Amino acid sequence: MTGYPRASTRVLILGGTGEARALASALDDTGIDVISSLAGRVQNPRLPVGPVRIGGFGGPEGLRKWLLDNEIRAVVDATHPFAATITRNAARATEDAGIPLLRLRREPWSPGTADRWIRVPDLPSAAAEVARRGTRVLLTTGRQDVGVFADIDTAWFLIRVVDPPTAALPPNHALLRSRGPYDHASESALLRDNDIDLLVTKNSGGALTEAKLSAAADLGIDVVMVDRPAEPDSTAVSDVGAAREWLERLLD
Repeated sequence: MTGYPRASTRVLILGGTGEARALASALDDTGIDVISSLAGRVQNPRLPVGPVRIGGFGGPEGLRKWLLDNEIRAVVDATHPFAATITRNAARATEDAGIPLLRLRREPWSPGTADRWIRVPDLPSAAAEVARRGTRVLLTTGRQDVGVFADIDTAWFLIRVVDPPTAALPPNHALLRSRGPYDHASESALLRDNDIDLLVTKNSGGALTEAKLSAAADLGIDVVMVDRPAEPDSTAVSDVGAAREWLERLLD
């Protein structure tokens, strides 16, 4: 336990997102002791304030043991909307350990009147849509998902990632290593300069990467939008202030 705060108000934030970092900062002056956990999949991640744990827990049983061993009073799951495994593990581990769980989940994007979305339930369905529709594709689903598109040889892909993909890549592609936030002007220029006719993304929500959607709408570009995976039922909020209030009430 060396280096971790006292146990009476110890909270684990499952993070790696802007919301998780914002919550850690918002709790910095409350007397609530925070440990943030990052999966460790991103090189040089943006770190929150306070103690940070990097790496997996070993499934729900490993997480349950870690929570009990470290006398965690509450868990906030502020992971990415598509981090389905850790969200399931957190729900099971906290239930088994009798520890309160809050899901801090950003609101999904919703299409406007100018948006040209093709909604699909999963990544294989997105790949099928690309094979039917795209010739020059901006792919922004993340480096771990690129391999789903590796067999498509009828389209050219501009693959935007933070870190290099480790899976197989489609035969016709260029890699663009970049990290948001992005603005409307730069996203419009990226789409125009690369003659993009199809954008493929996941419905992550949030303002950090939303500009690509308005840029695509303005340019009349179709968007293949992958719906979020189903999540376990749990108490959930969509903003940092509400998460802070929940913790303050719980630990008062």
